[in-house]
Amino acid sequence: MGGPPPIGVRKANLDPFTNNIISEFAMQEVGHLRALKSKVGGFPRPLMDLSAKHFAKLFDEAFGYKLDPPFDPYRDSLNFMLSCYALPYAGLVGYVGINSLIKGYETKRKNHTNPNPNLVVKLYCSDDTIGEIPQKNRSTPLLAGLLGVESGQDAIIRMYLYERAGEIVYPYKHTVAEFTIHISNLRNRLALCGTRDEGLFVPWQLGAENRTTTNILSADFDSLSQWRTPAEILRIMYNTGNEHARGGFFPHGANGKIARKLLKLQ
Repeated sequence: MGGPPPIGVRKANLDPFTNNIISEFAMQEVGHLRALKSKVGGFPRPLMDLSAKHFAKLFDEAFGYKLDPPFDPYRDSLNFMLSCYALPYAGLVGYVGINSLIKGYETKRKNHTNPNPNLVVKLYCSDDTIGEIPQKNRSTPLLAGLLGVESGQDAIIRMYLYERAGEIVYPYKHTVAEFTIHISNLRNRLALCGTRDEGLFVPWQLGAENRTTTNILSADFDSLSQWRTPAEILRIMYNTGNEHARGGFFPHGANGKIARKLLKLQ
């Protein structure tokens, strides 16, 4: 679908075990793009900032002070997986959130010919219509399929980090668990929607059935997946706390219809 190459990407120094995990994730994302393009269309990739400098700034903001030396996601396997923790969960809760916002869209239906190819479907964000998309031939349950794999990826990342929860992240004085808690707290602050993101440990009042402080899978009071609106996701990904103010991972803003609509409203 094209688009500019990301800023600052370089090969991470991964051990074979971690490399296998990340390589499989990458191939899965290629499949996701193919499915999205074939069933609902695509658009050029927006400019993304995946530089070590940007991640360092993000982690500094999470901890409230400058880490010394600056956090480098490409340094080793653990740093890379911590940087992965900062991204995929936003996609997961975004899929859950948008599920209820899509009104009868093709992503929830099996393959068969659409009797009305000119049908227009409206997408909603809170109470505001944010776009209209012509409905083509109905597809396999795309949203559910994407959500299933994204949730699996998130679970693997969290389990990888949970197994190392008590380890000190060299050369800092913070444990892996502390890193996850600070990143989750930052996302909550940016999203402006309360606590919908939790690290690997929580107060027992927030644990499953109020009986555990471990939090291998983050979920709500009923142990259902948390969700976020498109606007909340953009506040996080822009690292501005404002869906109308581009920045963060998307210096020029995201390219989807919802994102472009919101940027025009600034």
